[in-house]
Amino acid sequence: MKTVILAGGFGTRLAEKTADIPKPMIEIGGKPMLWHIMNIYAHHGHDEFILALGYKAEVVKEYFLNFYALNNDLTLDLVEGRTEIHEGNQPHWKIHLIDTGIATQTGGRIKRLKEWIGNETFLLTYGDGVSNIDIEKLIAFHKSHGKLATVTAVHPPARFGGLVLNGNQVTSFSEKNQSTEGWINGGFFVLEPEVLNYIAGDETLWEREPLEQLALQGELMAYYHEEFWQPMDTLREYRLLESMWESGQAPWKKWNNHGKVLEGKKSSDHRSDRSSRVVAH
Repeated sequence: MKTVILAGGFGTRLAEKTADIPKPMIEIGGKPMLWHIMNIYAHHGHDEFILALGYKAEVVKEYFLNFYALNNDLTLDLVEGRTEIHEGNQPHWKIHLIDTGIATQTGGRIKRLKEWIGNETFLLTYGDGVSNIDIEKLIAFHKSHGKLATVTAVHPPARFGGLVLNGNQVTSFSEKNQSTEGWINGGFFVLEPEVLNYIAGDETLWEREPLEQLALQGELMAYYHEEFWQPMDTLREYRLLESMWESGQAPWKKWNNHGKVLEGKKSSDHRSDRSSRVVAH
């Protein structure tokens, strides 16, 4: 089952970091956010990726073209002009780097990948968020209900502290509880190829007409994820993720590679057959 990652946006809310690189290439613990997301999927045996590129696409291409050199020790023989790469534990990934246009919207990027996606069930997520989601349980839920689309529903992160005031005096302060904040689109979709028919073209936002129409027609189901989910939309959130990684308390890191790139466990059979039974979740 192929995994599509939307990695072409401008990342304007993180302008401090995205002047020269796309947001998915911002490093957490010395590795691009994109690498973290790909490891989440690879840990569950999904190791074929389609990266929908746009803004600064060349940065992503250069990273993966030089992946072995960047992630392994090197020996340079300047006398004979030879370079030896000492291979380590490298991932068994297949990566399709597809330029989907600079100004193309999220839906348009997905539509442009039609020939790469083919006629099989596929996975989709954004290039700026991590989670400890169990991808296998997500796929099992999707197969159980027989609909065209599954979105992972998450609680928004608590961005601000809550104040109880008496005039100008603060009588109580506490961090907002995520569980009281309702549910939002957390990415980590499982989709049937028919969803591409809901996308008109480059100007279509995936989060507007396509998802709205799928919902109205009863073809969109929600998989509730109560545990960790964190986007990287602001500098504050970037610093939060960086501090989690540096402290060794990164909930999304389910692989154990001691700083090396994960090889990923063996893929199980993820055929695209869908049960007609609808599960209300």
